[in-house]
Amino acid sequence: MASPIMTPADLQSYLHDHIPISAAMHVRVAATDEKSITLAAPLAPNINHRETVFGGSASAVAILSAWSLLHLRLKSEGLESRVVIQHNTMDYLAPITDDFTARSYLVDPNSWASFTRLLARRGRARILVGAVLETDGIIAGRLEGEFVAFVNTRLP
Repeated sequence: MASPIMTPADLQSYLHDHIPISAAMHVRVAATDEKSITLAAPLAPNINHRETVFGGSASAVAILSAWSLLHLRLKSEGLESRVVIQHNTMDYLAPITDDFTARSYLVDPNSWASFTRLLARRGRARILVGAVLETDGIIAGRLEGEFVAFVNTRLP
């Protein structure tokens, strides 16, 4: 991957401006690199009636981390595209009772080259991205999602 086009602060501003739920959830970009994006979120705006993180919030932060990884990687390679999630599974492994993070990664890093070739050739490609939710040093959840990228600006 070429050098990142967005700093963590740039990505956070982009997310808050273009995906308003990220601002409402107080999502913060904790780290970015070519292999993963780590987002952090506090408990307070994401709390449920059991004083743990609401499952929808946990899932949203995990999806947002995975989406951000694809968005930045494609942008850094000059592949302007729209990225959407098509399907995902979420496993909740432990209650989240404090602030938490979601760290994304490509499920199969070797699939990136074929993904970008197909995207350039056909204008559409799919790829699996995962994310791990952590809180207080424990893994609290795992997401695996299939994302679709489109090179044109209009979705079919």
